[in-house]
Amino acid sequence: MTTYKIIVRRVIAFGGAVLCSASLCAQSPAPQFKAVAFYTTPADESAHVTFAHDANRWFPQMGAKYNFSYEATTNWDQMNTSFLSKYQVVLFLDSRPDNPDQRKAFEDYMDHGGAWMGFHFAGFALTPSKFPQNWDWYHQKFLGSGEFLGNSWPPVTAVLRVEDARHPATRNLPATFRSAPSEWYRWKNDLRSNPDIKVLLSIDPASFPLGGSHKTNETWLGGDYPVIWTNQKYKMIYMNFGHDDLDYKANPHKQLSSTFDSERQNQLILDSLLWLGGGKEH
Repeated sequence: MTTYKIIVRRVIAFGGAVLCSASLCAQSPAPQFKAVAFYTTPADESAHVTFAHDANRWFPQMGAKYNFSYEATTNWDQMNTSFLSKYQVVLFLDSRPDNPDQRKAFEDYMDHGGAWMGFHFAGFALTPSKFPQNWDWYHQKFLGSGEFLGNSWPPVTAVLRVEDARHPATRNLPATFRSAPSEWYRWKNDLRSNPDIKVLLSIDPASFPLGGSHKTNETWLGGDYPVIWTNQKYKMIYMNFGHDDLDYKANPHKQLSSTFDSERQNQLILDSLLWLGGGKEH
């Protein structure tokens, strides 16, 4: 198991004098909240792996700056009630649990006030495939998206449009901004027809044509594509980005972009996590 961890510690004081100079460390309170991320590697797709590794560097940096703790694990057996009870926020960097007991533990966690952030492939489901839609609570009720219906290709930047500027995750964003490169999904279900789903950002028409594949279904010329949303019955947010641009002709594959290349997108991720964890806004 690979674990990345950052824990913000209290400064040790003795007799009222702080045993730590400003040049060596800064006084910090206990973490405002604890977050844990689950991901799958190396069996996962290469671009999802590079995203997870970048996330496991970026989130600890934000934790040190905004006073939260972050851990990441590939051990999905830790998806149990005892382990999850230690954390205020759970992240799925890619994939989702497949074991029935793990799924039940996550459902119970969310039903009892837990918070969740998911990226890109964490929403994927396609029957038949290695990741079939066989978890109705997650794909139909929780995410609301149902099965994967198609994607743009290759990974490209998009202009994202904020649809709710009052939400804590979006209130620091401009009306539109350019994302980092990603592969974008479309879904079987109409998210806008679901009263529980609140679309926060979608692909702006300025993005079209989106893609550049020789396959016409992978280059989008128009349409309505929600990419960030929340289910208002839970404390959760799903973000469709999280697939880096790679040179697949190189051996090994060469990373050409990072999901964390966009300053505005990073602000969205950070504000979303602070909202989920109950931390103070920056």
